[in-house]
Amino acid sequence: MYSTKEALAIADEQGLDLVEISPKADPPVCKVMDYKKFLYEQKKREKVLKAKASKVVVKEIRFGPQTDDHDYDFKKKHAEKFLKEGAKLKAFVFFKGRSIVFKEQGQILLLRLAQDLEELGKVEQMPRLEGKRMTMFIAPKKTK
Repeated sequence: MYSTKEALAIADEQGLDLVEISPKADPPVCKVMDYKKFLYEQKKREKVLKAKASKVVVKEIRFGPQTDDHDYDFKKKHAEKFLKEGAKLKAFVFFKGRSIVFKEQGQILLLRLAQDLEELGKVEQMPRLEGKRMTMFIAPKKTK
């Protein structure tokens, strides 16, 4: 255990910095180190952690309230591909003009899609009407 003056002298002798590690301890804990190198390594570690963090990709599929079976199957295949790639899926029915009268058909369509994609993904948000859109989110299931 050194006094502040002695610790500063030791750090100065070695050409390093005296860094306070725990100021609330009694007596305060300090360490002799190259502070710039320490900051550089800390930034490097944070960058590696940030790179490893997964980025969430959201893919959208748009339906009309009276989408026929062929179009539905075509869009369902795209949805399957998106979920297999690990992207979240935002399926929505867009109501144009007076087609808002067919809210039930839009909801049935989205629930049918959720049921067809049940083995690939789970519903994160049930169909919800927001203005002229009815949206539903499906997240991919974790693959082992």
